[in-house]
Amino acid sequence: MKRLQIGLCFLVGLSLCWGLTFLSPQLPTTAATPDPNHPFTETIANTEIHDGLFTLYKHQEAGHYYLEIQPDQLNRNYLCIPSLSQGLGEGRFLSGISGNSFLFQFRRVNDQIQFVIPNINFRTRPNDPQQGNLRQSFSDSVLYTLPILAIHPDRQSFLIDLSDLLLHHEDLAGWMQNSSLFSSYDLDEDKSYLSQGRVYPQNLELEAVYGFSLRPGQSPPNLPALPDDRAFNLTIHYSMAELPENNGYIPRLADDRLGYFITAYKNLSNLNDSDGFVRYIERWHLEPQDPDADLSPPKQPIVFWLDNTTPHQYREAVKEGVLMWNAAFEQAGFKDALEVRQMPDNADWSPEDIRYNTIRWASTSGSGLAGIGPSHINPLTGEILSADIVINGEILRNRVEDYETFFHLNEALGCSGEGEPAALFSSEQLNEQDICFSLGAREQFAFGLTSLSLLQPGIPPQGEQEKFIHQYLRALVAHEVGHTLGLRHNFHGSTLLKMEELHDPEITQRRGLVGSVMDYVSVNLAPQGVEQGDYFPTMVGPYDKWAIEYGYKPSGALVPIAERRFLEQIAQRASEPELAYATDEDYRGFHDPYVNQWDLSQNILDYSQAQME
Repeated sequence: MKRLQIGLCFLVGLSLCWGLTFLSPQLPTTAATPDPNHPFTETIANTEIHDGLFTLYKHQEAGHYYLEIQPDQLNRNYLCIPSLSQGLGEGRFLSGISGNSFLFQFRRVNDQIQFVIPNINFRTRPNDPQQGNLRQSFSDSVLYTLPILAIHPDRQSFLIDLSDLLLHHEDLAGWMQNSSLFSSYDLDEDKSYLSQGRVYPQNLELEAVYGFSLRPGQSPPNLPALPDDRAFNLTIHYSMAELPENNGYIPRLADDRLGYFITAYKNLSNLNDSDGFVRYIERWHLEPQDPDADLSPPKQPIVFWLDNTTPHQYREAVKEGVLMWNAAFEQAGFKDALEVRQMPDNADWSPEDIRYNTIRWASTSGSGLAGIGPSHINPLTGEILSADIVINGEILRNRVEDYETFFHLNEALGCSGEGEPAALFSSEQLNEQDICFSLGAREQFAFGLTSLSLLQPGIPPQGEQEKFIHQYLRALVAHEVGHTLGLRHNFHGSTLLKMEELHDPEITQRRGLVGSVMDYVSVNLAPQGVEQGDYFPTMVGPYDKWAIEYGYKPSGALVPIAERRFLEQIAQRASEPELAYATDEDYRGFHDPYVNQWDLSQNILDYSQAQME
């Protein structure tokens, strides 16, 4: 799942210009006087010096990390991506889970450095006199104020202690403010510290360990994964990177006839537009090597690295789930747009590093989360800069155990079906946020295995179990990869085929099992007397190909507004039945009988009856 971004997207009627202006800070210029007791050279004495995007000074014995900020790095936009490098194995707190990325700036005010979230929600065209209204009408968010420890006498750069930024204000990601878990625990600064710092030419990678202790008088929540629920640690990784500038990326306008996540802002220069909002789709920057070819490799493919902790027996299924999308990109004119590479066992980088898009394998105890696929964007343009997928390995592990338990149980019962499968698949206590695709996917997996055990005259061959699990994992990964490509859910995707077509390989291998793998698709079980086809989708559907064509097909335009006619020619196919689209708001707020979760075929009643039989 990916975070839900609210707002309808539309194209017609927008009057757009690429290159807009947002709030420009007006800050005091009073010269700051460094503390004479902390001159620059004395402060950084006995530290390791690491040069890159920023200069990082590490004092091993004292455990301090100092950051040197150059004068030209003030008031510039940087992107921060927080993620859990060590979690709890419970609820949402899984290793690898990302928080929402955000734009930030360092600003100097007198003898302090401010950590600021600039307001980019309101913008104007360049030289619009309303630019003054932005400054007067809307506020930035100054999160923290940090003391300047010293100023370099020659470079006039500023030295700050990263502990002041990362350890004394809870966490930048907001996990501690937004979870009920922390109502029972206090952050213990004596147990918290910066554990790692690396710097590269375009990014800074930091890691902070946060220690928590049970609040006096509080009863601990049920956290069975902890050895002692009076205390625990969370490790948060922060990737801080500069935003790409002048890289040739052109934002693309959204259209509500198909589903992309969007980056939106209000353009105050659109005086004739009652809405005023500009909505860009979120997508990767792909350019063809040969712009004149009908099918060309991209200059830079989208590369996913498979975490080296992924069990060997599942790596091929994960790889296939990623590469499934290459067929969709061919419709957009790209050959081999996605690649999968294996993270070496001796890699000198971590999966949280913003330079790498990763697929991670998480171990959990008590989380119903099946998988999650967030991406991290440039909030000014909608360009996707990186993505990290997390797969909950416990889901497969539990289901394999359940599969074997069921088959042996049913064999002992003479396959009477009188066992109680619900007891074996009863859910642990789940975080409320996990109950959606997570619990539903888990139940579908369990239902499929249970049904196989009841329908088979004994224990099926090992290969059938492996086929089922392989197809499930491949489809799960394909769904999450779709999110990282910018696509939202499509709960109309399951209505592509008729009931009698679901197990016809000639049809499913040509058209697909579903219109979109971005649906929550029920397991495809053959009724008795019908030869079993595919359990889960093995290829992306026609909607997926169409959506990727809209998002990624090159137009040659130099500004978003110049693409309107080009995009309209693609989007006008929306009335074709196999391209039907309905997303989360449609499922929750309207009553279209064809918009469901965990269904399959064009007739939900007949399908449900067949499943009961």
